[in-house]
Amino acid sequence: MSDIFIFNKPFQVMSQFTDSDGRATLADYIRIPAIYPAGRLDYDSEGLMILTGDGELQHQISHPRHKLRKTYWAQVEGEISDDALAQLRRGVMLKDGPTLPAHAERITEPTSLWPRDPPVRYRAAIPTSWLSLQISEGRNRQVRRMTAAVGFPTLRLVRAAIGDWSVDNLAPGEHRKITLGDEFKRYASPRKPAARTPYRKTKGKTLGAKPRKRSP
Repeated sequence: MSDIFIFNKPFQVMSQFTDSDGRATLADYIRIPAIYPAGRLDYDSEGLMILTGDGELQHQISHPRHKLRKTYWAQVEGEISDDALAQLRRGVMLKDGPTLPAHAERITEPTSLWPRDPPVRYRAAIPTSWLSLQISEGRNRQVRRMTAAVGFPTLRLVRAAIGDWSVDNLAPGEHRKITLGDEFKRYASPRKPAARTPYRKTKGKTLGAKPRKRSP
């Protein structure tokens, strides 16, 4: 078994335990020794982070190769269009290359969402809208760059879930311990190497992998 800690990171908190510039960090909210973030969340984004002292599990959760989907709620400037959603679902071109297709849908403002401090600047002449976006990549400021690329800059960004873990019932700054049982194997079991086909000969044929030549 292994433990994880899910944490609702507030706005303008660094996703690390120290900061040379004096900004708020995880250490202002979490006093548990020898645990580390499994992935990061931008200073100006809010929501779910996972921390653990298990290095293998930390790698499994944070590495894009394992395709652990992350769900974001994004408040964007303007009324998000069907065309913009379709572009996000196909994948959009960013400066560092095209994104993978995302699951994108228009939503109403989530009823479970907490007020942000300070609030998003309100401009009466420009409406805002919300969308839910699921991605399995982890590029720098990816969601913000994706919505900007389709013409709808992000004003507020909340990570609502990572895989099956969600920020539900956690107020900003709160954390909760979860002890993993069988589900731990799903994320952290080491992968077995593929079996190597044995080398053998039959009449006139060679089957399986060839033996390596020895250096003279």
